[in-house]
Amino acid sequence: MATRSRIAIETSDAFGNKVIKSIYCHFDGYLSHNGKILLENYQDRKKVEALIALGDISVLGANLEGGDSHSFDTPDKNVVIAYHRDRGEDYRSPRVNASVEDFFNSDIEEYGYLFTEEGEWLAKSSHNEKDPAVLNKLAVS
Repeated sequence: MATRSRIAIETSDAFGNKVIKSIYCHFDGYLSHNGKILLENYQDRKKVEALIALGDISVLGANLEGGDSHSFDTPDKNVVIAYHRDRGEDYRSPRVNASVEDFFNSDIEEYGYLFTEEGEWLAKSSHNEKDPAVLNKLAVS
């Protein structure tokens, strides 16, 4: 069974307005899996932007790119598996929310992760009414 999540970045749109862009991730959205991968491997804004640019993903991995044989059916170990790039599905643009609050109050699936403008990861479980917390202060082991 999947533990779904949304992975987001705080950025600006073409008009300079702050927005939150997010993608869907189907598997292993738990803090101990996706939270840990994001915290340990996605601290660089350009890498987070590249992840979001892939569109919706099946599985999050530490690496964005695989070898020539990487695909949905034969994925390379620790590589993101993207629906569009690796399975040939139609590209789904990242969802856009107007604010951090709007993102976390929307359908974040079971877990929501947000890379802030300050380069900090925030996380929230949809099963918990609490506000989002700074990811590196949460138990991700």
